[in-house]
Amino acid sequence: MSTSDRNSFGEQTTGEEVLAGIDLTGKTAFVTGTAGGLGGETARALAAHGASVTLGVRKMEQGQEVADMIRATVPGAQLDVAELDLSIPESVRQCADKWLEDHEQLHLLINNAGVMACPLTRTSEGWEMQFAANHLGHFVLTSHLHPALIAGGPGRVVNLSSGAHRLGNIDFDDIHFENREYNKFEAYGQSKTSNILFTRELDRRLQGKGVRSFAVHPGVIMTKLGRHMTEEDIQQLTTGRALTMKSPEAGAATTLYAATAPELEGQGGLYLEDCQIAPLAESEDAAAGYNAYAYDMKAAARLWEVSEVLVGEKFEI
Repeated sequence: MSTSDRNSFGEQTTGEEVLAGIDLTGKTAFVTGTAGGLGGETARALAAHGASVTLGVRKMEQGQEVADMIRATVPGAQLDVAELDLSIPESVRQCADKWLEDHEQLHLLINNAGVMACPLTRTSEGWEMQFAANHLGHFVLTSHLHPALIAGGPGRVVNLSSGAHRLGNIDFDDIHFENREYNKFEAYGQSKTSNILFTRELDRRLQGKGVRSFAVHPGVIMTKLGRHMTEEDIQQLTTGRALTMKSPEAGAATTLYAATAPELEGQGGLYLEDCQIAPLAESEDAAAGYNAYAYDMKAAARLWEVSEVLVGEKFEI
């Protein structure tokens, strides 16, 4: 495929189109949230192009089922399954440490898992669940796996954010909704803004070590991520917005583009939509692009420091 063809990628581009002509033999990938949906499709596509893939899942039996389904369509797929609960820091640490016992290098870390618009739920630490699972869990995982990324460099980290980051900036004075009324969409937006800010600071710190980071908006796809959504919620989010539904194959495309696109070499800290580098949003209620607060490097540095305090460990590079 020529460069001009790749420049035409867009909303309905599939992962297979993104990966056409790309050989990932010898590459190792770790993908979270692979019990189906986007994570399962991302893992399948990477394995189909030669990568050795670890499926990070909360429930091992579900991960094994997905691995079996991938093997049925990708003979010889190199897969293993790792137990991982992103809402429990110790589970994340144990998963990463166990993985490192068997692997020296990591080339692609896909922080795909997420919780969306759930009722107010707190972890045992008292953290709001969406911020805990969507950001803090991946912060700890990336912290523990980053030496393998450096050893395997050049490498990439892809953090799944969302266009819904525009629903909420980070309230550093009350991240966990202890003193303000809980709004599940604002909380989701805050967690997705965190994914972009984490990407920005991670890229700043790791680019000199050969590891680049990207945040992506996969699009609107019907997966288990929306299991807490009611009909009223969906109407609230879609009223006045032209939203196009994507298949899982198209939904995984921007993740796969961020992870593998040769044209992104030498770049990082970027937010991508529809297999393209997204622009600054034209207005606060724009349907595309990133909000300026999600690229604020002072906020990114502050989030890093706050995250270290919350999880009780330094993420030192």
